[in-house]
Parts: sequence; structure tokens; C-alpha cells
Amino acid sequence: MNGETYRRIPLWKDVPLEEWETYRWQMANRVQTVDVLRQIIQLTPSEEAAVTRRSGRFIMAIPPYWAALMDPEDTMCPIRRQAVPVEDEYRLSPNDLIDPLAEDSHMPVPGLVHRYPDRVLLLVVEVCAMYCRFCTRSRVVGTSAGFSKSANIDQAIEYIKTHRKIRDVLISGGDPLTLSDERLDEILGKLRAIPHVEFIRIGTRNPVTLPYRITESFCQVVKKHKPIWMSLHFNHPKEVTPPVKRACNLLADSGIPLGSQTVLLKGINDRPAIMKKLLHELLKIRVRPYYIYQCDPVKGTAHFRTPVSAGIQVIEKLRGHTTGYAVPTFVIDGPGGGGKIPMMPNYVVSVKDGVWVLRNYAGKLFSYKEESNGHGERPRTAEIEPSYALNH
Repeated sequence: MNGETYRRIPLWKDVPLEEWETYRWQMANRVQTVDVLRQIIQLTPSEEAAVTRRSGRFIMAIPPYWAALMDPEDTMCPIRRQAVPVEDEYRLSPNDLIDPLAEDSHMPVPGLVHRYPDRVLLLVVEVCAMYCRFCTRSRVVGTSAGFSKSANIDQAIEYIKTHRKIRDVLISGGDPLTLSDERLDEILGKLRAIPHVEFIRIGTRNPVTLPYRITESFCQVVKKHKPIWMSLHFNHPKEVTPPVKRACNLLADSGIPLGSQTVLLKGINDRPAIMKKLLHELLKIRVRPYYIYQCDPVKGTAHFRTPVSAGIQVIEKLRGHTTGYAVPTFVIDGPGGGGKIPMMPNYVVSVKDGVWVLRNYAGKLFSYKEESNGHGERPRTAEIEPSYALNH
């Protein structure tokens, strides 16, 4: 969105720009009812039924900033589909899971997920500026799960203190940036005081869904505890607007390394050309594409999930066809707590007696010969890790 184009929507035509561009006003005026939504887009019967459903509905809240980006007529608008509920959310698949990543079973204390030996996920809040319809954590996000209680966060930090192998902490939620600068300052300060914590990350979508949250004062808080890395979440090129570019530039100029995680979504970004456009736009604003996730099999998201082959095809059309920095890793977060598992096109045609026959991005074959062991013998295929010896 550029300038004051939000004024095309009668609901907000009299809102001063200086008010529109504040986080507080945006959060106070989020779209949460069907009556307000009707004033912004032409609702379909499916949307109307889903938004007015009385029970079993994942909460809806859309910042005016994001709502103003939605196409009022196009039901396939990628901005609209990520934010507005549809009846498909209630057509459950036998593959659906409530907690697909088994986070609850890896939670030694409330709000702390400890799955990998040296790193933990610290959930500090249940609130998001916008509730994405494919949310992996919809079982707790928008609820009163209690992660944001001071006692729970203090207990989680105490756990980190007493487990010296933990060197990496990812702060998430909900969205941590819904907390005040003062509260974030306090949490970051407590983590920075732990000698064995080397690496702190913040996982947030606020710079994308509500970029006015990124202010000079926020950047000063993060710089105070540097280095802090930030994992953002972009799904479509239309999300890279002038306010988002400003927010990312402000973060990057503050010395905050930025990476992006993208969820592969059917009909939104599962075409290689759309994904390539997004990744190029991210590099232009100094955001490094990091992961593309296969959409988790969370309850009510079957209509968003693509075949795994769609993600592999996206990588196939990226690797070798564009800048290496623009090529993220496509992963499946193993259901049941398996962690991130890379999914790649198969570039190994065969391997035998130390000779690897490889396929490049253009489909041409090349041979790579390993050195002998000094006795004229090449490594045997049996010595190769099984996962690499695909077609011997």
C-alpha cells in the first residue's frame, strides 16, 4: 500500500494518516466481526458462514493495514485467503492433527519446547496481530493458554539457566512483537544474562502483517541486546509493500540479520514463478530466504496443503535458475516431533566405485571421481552414507 490508498474504503476514509500508521490504532481497530468485514470485501457464502460460525472457530483478527490490501472482489486474492475464514476450515481430513509438531509433549515447563539438544523454543505470548488461517499453533494462539504469565516465563528462563547445553533460544508465540518494548527488553535482558546462551532469535510476522510495529524505539531495544536475529514470515510478493520495505530497512540498518520462512500454500504461492518473485523481492529488502515449509497437517488446513512434489518442483525451478542467496531450503517439519527434514530434488543419478554421476539444474549429466586411497583403490559404494547412495 502506498500513501493514503486505504481511504478508498469508506470505513477508514476519515482516519488521519498519522493515526493509521500507528501500531496502537491498528491493533485497537482490527477486523473481528462479519459486520465490519462486509464493509471491506464482498463476502462469499463460504466466508460469511465461516465468519459467523458460533463454535469451533479459530479466532479471526485482521489489522486494517492488511485488510486494506485485500482484493474486495477476487476470492482467490492471496492476501484475503490468508486472513479470512472459509467453510473449508471445518472439512477435516483424516491426516489432520491438533498438535502436528508434538510441541506439547516436548514441553518440560509451560511455554518452553525443548526438542533439539542445544536449542529451545520459548513461547512468550498467545496473541498475534493477525491470525493466519493455516496457523500451526492454532490450538493455543488466540486462547488463554497462559504462556505470557510472568511466572511461566520466569520458570522457562530458569530451565534454560540450568541446562547448560542450550545455546540457542527462539522467542515466539503468538507473536512476540505484540508485547511492549519494555516487556521485550526485560525478557531479552534475562536471556542475555545467561552465559551459555549464544544465539537469540525472534520469530515474528508483525513486520509483514502490521509493519507499523517496527519503530526506532523498538530497534533500540533489540540493538541493546545484540546480536539478535529475526525470522520473518512472508508468503506472497504482494506482502512486500512500501511500509514493509521501510520496516525491514529499519531493522537491517539497525544491524538485525533478517531471514524469511515461507509456508507453501495451495493456490497462493505453489507456482514456481510466484515463489521466485517473492524471493527476489525479499533479497531487495535485505531479507534472506531461509525455509519453505510444507504446510503442517494442522486441523482445518487440508485446503491449503499441496503435494510434497509441488515444493520439490519449486526448488527445481530455483536452484541454478536464480541467485543462490534466493534459494531457501524446502523442509517438512516431521509430524510427531521429527524436526525439520530437508526435501530436495534428486541430483544423484548413480554412484559406484567412487564415481558419482550427477545431474545439474539443466538436466545435463556430469561425473565426479573421488581420489583413490593411495593404494590405487577408490572408495567402495558401501562406504557411502546410505542416504546418498540412491541408485547404485
